[in-house]
Amino acid sequence: MPDAPMIEPAPMCFACGPDNPIGLRIDFKLDGDTCTGRFTPSAHHVGFSDTVHGGIIFAALDDVMANLLYLQGIKAHTARCEIRYRRALRVGEEILLSGRVESQRRRLVVLQGEARLASSGALVADCEARFMLE
Repeated sequence: MPDAPMIEPAPMCFACGPDNPIGLRIDFKLDGDTCTGRFTPSAHHVGFSDTVHGGIIFAALDDVMANLLYLQGIKAHTARCEIRYRRALRVGEEILLSGRVESQRRRLVVLQGEARLASSGALVADCEARFMLE
């Protein structure tokens, strides 16, 4: 990835914005060539019974991949994402999120994302996304 200046902050981002009162407020960090984060869903994130809505899991994965670029000062947008859910996520189960670059070709960056249970490492969901650089 080329060096790029920092881009504007996003305090109201649904997934990572610290000022969004209904957001997930995930704190993402760069760890070498990987972006990581942790998230524990609450009753506000339910789709059915005590099962977390798949859209919440998708939002967390989309943002861990986006933040891999954002935290390096690179502005990009999700162009396409394919997610595979591997197991149900229950309210109160903490997940560990990770995102990494798979490849890059001109303005298209292919990223991989994973959500794993913090307690056991079991895979909750994984995805592959294409981001378009601006």
